[in-house]
Parts: sequence; structure tokens; C-alpha cells
Amino acid sequence: MVKNYPKVSDEYLKAVQKAKRKLRGFIAEKHCAPLMLRLGWHSAGTYDQATKTGGPFGTMRFKAEQGHEANNGIEIAIKLLEPLKQQFPILTHADFYQLAGVVAVEITGGPEIQFNPGRPDKDEAPKEGRLPDAKKGCDHLRDVFVKQMGLTDKDIVVLSGGHTLVCIFRNFLGFLETAT
Repeated sequence: MVKNYPKVSDEYLKAVQKAKRKLRGFIAEKHCAPLMLRLGWHSAGTYDQATKTGGPFGTMRFKAEQGHEANNGIEIAIKLLEPLKQQFPILTHADFYQLAGVVAVEITGGPEIQFNPGRPDKDEAPKEGRLPDAKKGCDHLRDVFVKQMGLTDKDIVVLSGGHTLVCIFRNFLGFLETAT
């Protein structure tokens, strides 16, 4: 299947490359790659394939979405990124948050990921409950990941592997998860 990505200007592409370089240094210096990966994932993880709503459209910048139970602590990532984001006003929040997630994967030893810019910022956060609730077990996770988001088993394994980057403490997720 061929994907069609929005066209962006050369100026926008240059800003993406400059932001990527700055994010690389910033995330490495602050040791915040797992938090940035989580921001990218939680932004994208609200997608619903049936309604074609949700997804990575910059709505994580709103207190309403930051307040979703699954996003506990996500405002830390947004506060960390805000001074850097202000240096790139041409970039949407949607692209900037996803770019931070891409950089996080790369600097933690993951593969280089092709970044396709052009996500618009939306003005309304998706409804609460789109992200999975880890306390509800495997059947719930599969319902959300496969039925709602359209992920494959391979996608789920990769996504789950992201949780091994660090020990995520109770104050972020509401339960203790240890790194493997």
C-alpha cells in the first residue's frame, strides 16, 4: 500500500531537520528519551480506525488531553519541550511531538526512522479512554490495539518493547512497571 503524505514547503523541511538536530542533543542531555517516546506514542495512540479520528494532531498540548488517566505525567514532556518548540514556530505541535518520539527511538539505539511531516494541529482533544488501560488485561489490550487502532501482533510487540527503556515510576502511570 502506498501512503500519501501531505506536501510541506522547503522551509518547513529545513526546520524539521534543524529541530531534529536540536532534539537529538536536548533529549540526550536531559536523559528524557523514554518520556519523549511516550509523548509520541500517546499522541498517536488515540487513533480509531473505524471513525478515522484521534491520532497525532498536537492535541496533547491541551490540558484536557493531558488530564486523561493514561497520560498521567505527560505534561512533564510538554514542559520540557516547550522552550525548544518556541524556536520552531513554523512546525506544528503535531509534527514536533512525533519528531521528538522518532529522535527518542534513534538515540536509544533503535533504527533510523523516516519522518514524514505535514500533520496539522487540531483544536479539540480526543475523548478519554482511547488509550489502553493496562489494568484491564490482555483481552482489553488486544481490543484496543488490533480492533480500534488496526495494529498487528508485530506492532504490539514493538510497542511493548518501548516500555523496557526505563523503569516508569508510579507517579507517571499510576502503577509500577519495572524495566526488563
